[in-house]
Amino acid sequence: MKALCFLLLALCLLSRLAPGAAFLTGLGQRSDHYICARKGGTCNFSPCPLFTRIDGTCYGGKAKCCMRLW
Repeated sequence: MKALCFLLLALCLLSRLAPGAAFLTGLGQRSDHYICARKGGTCNFSPCPLFTRIDGTCYGGKAKCCMRLW
């Protein structure tokens, strides 16, 4: 039982220190593309079309979330 607790503790510490363990921190979070689409926006790599405004980012900040003005 002590060995199991020690292994669990080591896993928790490694997940905080290891750069490849980012998947543990991303659980339960929605992507920015999903949030943009859920709000009714579109993700564009080019500038936003006429009569739209920038309302955040998509794809990890590489694109813009464009929303209609009205």
